[in-house]
Amino acid sequence: MPLHDWTDDSLWENFHNYWIVKIAEAVQPQLPEGYQVYIGSYSRVGLAAAVKPDVGVGGPVRMSPPTVEITPAFGAPDEEVAVATVEPEKAVYVQYRGMMVAAVEIVSPRNKDRLSDQAASTARYAAYVRGGIHLMLIDLLPRPAGFSFADGVVAELGIPNQPSVRTPFVVVYRVGRPTGTGGSFVGVWRRPLTVGNPLPTLPLPLSERTDVTVDLEATYQQAARFAYLA
Repeated sequence: MPLHDWTDDSLWENFHNYWIVKIAEAVQPQLPEGYQVYIGSYSRVGLAAAVKPDVGVGGPVRMSPPTVEITPAFGAPDEEVAVATVEPEKAVYVQYRGMMVAAVEIVSPRNKDRLSDQAASTARYAAYVRGGIHLMLIDLLPRPAGFSFADGVVAELGIPNQPSVRTPFVVVYRVGRPTGTGGSFVGVWRRPLTVGNPLPTLPLPLSERTDVTVDLEATYQQAARFAYLA
């Protein structure tokens, strides 16, 4: 099924929910022994930025100990009001022995509606790579015009001499061995996408020498049928 024009993103949320499931289902049977794939809204990977992937690979997540209740020293507050918050989005992630090793992030409108959202999401995506986590980043949403997370992540990571990648796109970042100067080698697959054309098949790295295959076209088709886009 050719890529839809997602300029009108009113049906995106329903489609997005199905697509992350189909990607996780495609990844799971390919994983070597000891790896596990999850769909969740957060991960405990020890990164400075809050990381909430769509799809990721790894082992069981260790739960934090229960919070100990302490009587407040100053009693009740002067006022308590309800403040609206944005629900964290689902993601797919892969873990090995309790540590996240790879993630698939699918950009949604809320990730780039405002400048502050763009900055926060860019920092979050870059935090995966800085933390040694391989990342597949997918953005099918053409708005806002002229903005690209792929370009933002490159700038955030300080990777020189990279070509600009316009939305829609898929970019895969593979984190490799240390450089010896305080950084790591990063392999990059860039695939600009075109409305009306099929999506590519790309690797999701689990290590520098191991990966699984993600057939984005097949998973996109399956999700589109469930979301009544076919």
